[in-house]
Amino acid sequence: MDHQQSKPLIELSQVTKSYPVASGSFSALKNITLKIDSRQLISITGKSGSGKSTLLNLITGIDRPTEGSVIINGVRVDKLSEFELASWRGKNVGVVFQFFQLLPTLTILENVMLPMDFCNTYPKKDRRERALALLQMVGIGEQAEKFPSTLSGGQQQRVAIARALANDPPLIVADEPTGNLDSQTATAIFELFAKLATSGKTVVVVTHEREFSSYFESTINIADGVIVKAAAVQV
Repeated sequence: MDHQQSKPLIELSQVTKSYPVASGSFSALKNITLKIDSRQLISITGKSGSGKSTLLNLITGIDRPTEGSVIINGVRVDKLSEFELASWRGKNVGVVFQFFQLLPTLTILENVMLPMDFCNTYPKKDRRERALALLQMVGIGEQAEKFPSTLSGGQQQRVAIARALANDPPLIVADEPTGNLDSQTATAIFELFAKLATSGKTVVVVTHEREFSSYFESTINIADGVIVKAAAVQV
C-alpha cells in the first residue's frame, strides 16, 4: 500500500469546463486528467485562450467543472458549498498575481497579516511576528512599515508571495508572476519559488517565460483546452 502514502496534492479527473455562448457552448477545457505531487514546482504554459486560466481557477476553487472531479489535498473542492470553499481556499491556497494586488492603504506588514485576520488561522498576538518572519524570509523585512507604492515591482511581488504564505497553505498558485518584472528580478522570484517547493510547498506557475524552464520539475502545456504535453523538464 505504499502508493497510499504519496497521494498527489492535485488530482483532476476527466474535467471539462464549458461556458454558454451565443452558438451553444464553448469548452475551455476538455476531458483533462492531471496529477501533481506535493513538493514540486510546476509550470503551466500555452497560448492566450488555451485554457490556462480556467485550469488555475478550477485548481483554486474559483470555478467549478462542468464535468469531472477536482481533488486538492484530499478534498473534493468542486463539491464544496460557496461558504465552505471560501474557508477552504483561505487555508489551503496562496495566490500570487501578476499585478501584485496589494492594498495601497495598508503597510507591507498589514498586507501580509490580512489573510491571517480573515481566516483566524493564528492567534492575534502571533500574527505580527509571523508576518515579519515571512517578510524576512522573502528578503524585505526592513520594508515592513512602508506602503506598497514606495516599493519596486520586485519588492511588491515578494510581499505578495509572503502574503500567499501567511496561512501556511500546502499549495501556492502564481499567475504570470514575473510578467511585469525585469529578468534579474524575475530570476530572484523563481529562485524563491524553488526554495518554497524544496521546503514542502507545491507551487504551480502559469508563465510564458521559457528561459526559466530549468526551475520546474515538469511543464504542463495546454492548447485548445487539452493537455498536449506534460513532461519532466530536462535540466
